Amino acid sequence: MGVNQTNWEDLGISNDFLFGKVMQNPRLCQELLQRILPDLKIDHIEYPELQKAIKPDADAKSIRLDVYVKDNENIVYNIEMQASDTKELPKRSRYYQSLIDLQLIDKGQTYRKLNRSYIIFICLEDIFGHRRHIYTFENLCKEDSSISMGDETTKIFLNTDSDMDDVSKELKAFLDYAAGKTTNDTFVQELDEAVKEAKQNREWRHEYMTLLMRDQINVEKGIEKGVEKGEEKLSQLIARLIEDKRSQDVIRVTQDKLYRNKLYKEYFIN
Repeated sequence: MGVNQTNWEDLGISNDFLFGKVMQNPRLCQELLQRILPDLKIDHIEYPELQKAIKPDADAKSIRLDVYVKDNENIVYNIEMQASDTKELPKRSRYYQSLIDLQLIDKGQTYRKLNRSYIIFICLEDIFGHRRHIYTFENLCKEDSSISMGDETTKIFLNTDSDMDDVSKELKAFLDYAAGKTTNDTFVQELDEAVKEAKQNREWRHEYMTLLMRDQINVEKGIEKGVEKGEEKLSQLIARLIEDKRSQDVIRVTQDKLYRNKLYKEYFIN
C-alpha cells in the first residue's frame, strides 16, 4: 500500500489509505465484493487482520494490503485501490499471491489446505488498453482453454476508465464513483457518507499525515542515494578517461548526458 500525495480534506474513495479505512465496515466491504463477484454467495466476511502486513523475511520485499478479508467459505480476498498505472501491477499481483499463500498454510500442511483466493485491483487507468471495465485472469491450459489448472487463484483488474457495457449497473455505479463521477446508487451514497465520516476521524488523519511524512523521507533518501551513486559512477569514468589520456572526453562527459551514458557502457561501469 502507498499513500496518494493529496490533502486529507480532498481525499476520496480512490485514495488507497481512505479506501482501506472505509472497507473496515464489513457490510460495505461485503456489498462491494458481491458486486465484483455476483456469482458468489457471500454470507458474511471477517478480517484476519486490518490492513494486513506481510513480511516474509529480512531480505524480501514486504507488503501492506489495503483490504484483506475472508468469507464464510474461507475464500480469501485482497482488494487494492490503485490510482495510477505503475506499469508493474500484473507482476505485483503475482508477488501478492505468493506472499498471501505463504501465510495460509503452516509447515507440514499439505498444499490442499491453500484457500481459494481472489486478488482484486481497482484501477483508475486502463492498464491493458482494451477499454474493458473488468479483466479476470485464471490459469488455463494454453493448448485447450477449457482445461483449468485448478489452483483456485483468480486475479481481477477493474478499470474505471471505460464506456463498455460489460459489467452490471451496480458495479459500474461503484466504478463511476471511484472515478469521481456522480451517481444515485444507494450503495454509492452510503460509501460517500462513510468517506465523509472517515475524514472526521482525527486518529486516521494523524496516521495518514505520518505515512505521508514517511513516504516523503523515503523519496528524499532515494534521491540522495541516487545522487551519491551518480557521482561515484562519474568519478570512476573520469578516472578511466584520464588513465586512457582522453582529456577531451573528460570535459564532454560532464556536459553531455547521452555521451556520458555511452561511455559508461563502453567501460562497463554500472
